[in-house]
Amino acid sequence: MNAPSPQQFKVPARRWRIGWLLGVGILVNYFDRISLSVAAPQLQQEFGLSNGQLGLLFSAFFWSYALLQIPTGVILDRFGTTRIGRLGALLWGVAATLTACAGGFAGIFAARMLLGVAEAPGFPVSSKATGYWFPRRERAMATAIFDAAAKFSNVIGVPMVALAVVHLGWRWGFGVSAILSVLYFIAFYLIYRDPSADKKLTEAERQYIVQGGAAEEGVSQQSSMAMLGYLLRQRKVWGLSIGFAAYGYVFYLFLTWLPGYLVQAMHMDILKSAWFSAIPWMFATLSDLFVGGWLIDKLIARGHDETRVRKTVLLCGMAMGMAVFGATTTTDPYIAIIWITLALSGLAAAAPVGWSLPSLIAPRGGTGTVGGIMNFANNMMGAVAPIVTGFIVGATHSFANAFMVAGFMLVIGILAFVFLLGRIEQLPEPGVSPD
Repeated sequence: MNAPSPQQFKVPARRWRIGWLLGVGILVNYFDRISLSVAAPQLQQEFGLSNGQLGLLFSAFFWSYALLQIPTGVILDRFGTTRIGRLGALLWGVAATLTACAGGFAGIFAARMLLGVAEAPGFPVSSKATGYWFPRRERAMATAIFDAAAKFSNVIGVPMVALAVVHLGWRWGFGVSAILSVLYFIAFYLIYRDPSADKKLTEAERQYIVQGGAAEEGVSQQSSMAMLGYLLRQRKVWGLSIGFAAYGYVFYLFLTWLPGYLVQAMHMDILKSAWFSAIPWMFATLSDLFVGGWLIDKLIARGHDETRVRKTVLLCGMAMGMAVFGATTTTDPYIAIIWITLALSGLAAAAPVGWSLPSLIAPRGGTGTVGGIMNFANNMMGAVAPIVTGFIVGATHSFANAFMVAGFMLVIGILAFVFLLGRIEQLPEPGVSPD
């Protein structure tokens, strides 16, 4: 594709402002998610919760979030990123406020399930919007911005929430995220439009985006259920979903249990565990941006095969994630953090590849649905991993077996990416021959 050079556009260009807006949205989105993991020791003490009950609370968000991913993807393809993105952002703040006001296990569980409903469109909206706004040769970096925000949320969010929890109580940990959620809703409402509706996008930049292979705006000519049925029959979609589910198991294990692991297994207080937790997430953020984003775009721009580049980073990152096995061999918190940092850095490099794939392989009008299927599988593991980890730790009084399970999940994911995903190329529309 003979797209004009991006150097002719004034920096920062409009598309990158949209990219950073989406990144801020995921950052705030994850503040809501991590608040519970930081507040967990206080909640456990105040309400007398067991590790099993704590695992159920960690998982509550993911049940509703995961189960709504496929319906959300279908709705997103039908009604578009602007309206669905606005609605989701508004509901984040409502759910976080209700969590802060909860009076026990049942109230917190219900509020977390509502948060899952509110945040269900978050990643599919960002993935679909990135497909609209960025040419293929910039897609990796654009995707890495919002995916890295999920990791970076732990770098600044965990200490921020920990300070609020320690000095003001656990309710304010959720109150802070509620305020930030409302502010983001206002920003998204005022700024985001699809390219065809954005009056601040110049015609020259619009042509650069379109000629560079951006996803075509519009809805599928097929019915929503026909598109869903078609995609569920595609081997590529299954490979992507199983592989990303394995990634999600390990990612969400650490997202929910890392502070608790450091408190229980390494005997740290809440503030110290928060600062230690930030270390692997900081390296993961850098890996996400510079390997999963910048390096991939750079190699593709130099003429390297797109499938080979993306799949190499994807598989190497997943393999590096198996460093989680190393954390089972030590009781030294410094060595454990090194192993966990290696694992999360590898997974972080692979994640933007995964999130760029729906817009790269989906047929016209199907990006949201592919993203929804993939994120359903990913976040079902977000529901399963906290529960499995909680019960393993409760039964064995050790995190070693929980980390072993996570490593074996990654083996399954690697096999799915190798043997099912195949080449990274667009699927034909339903009823259209691939020729």
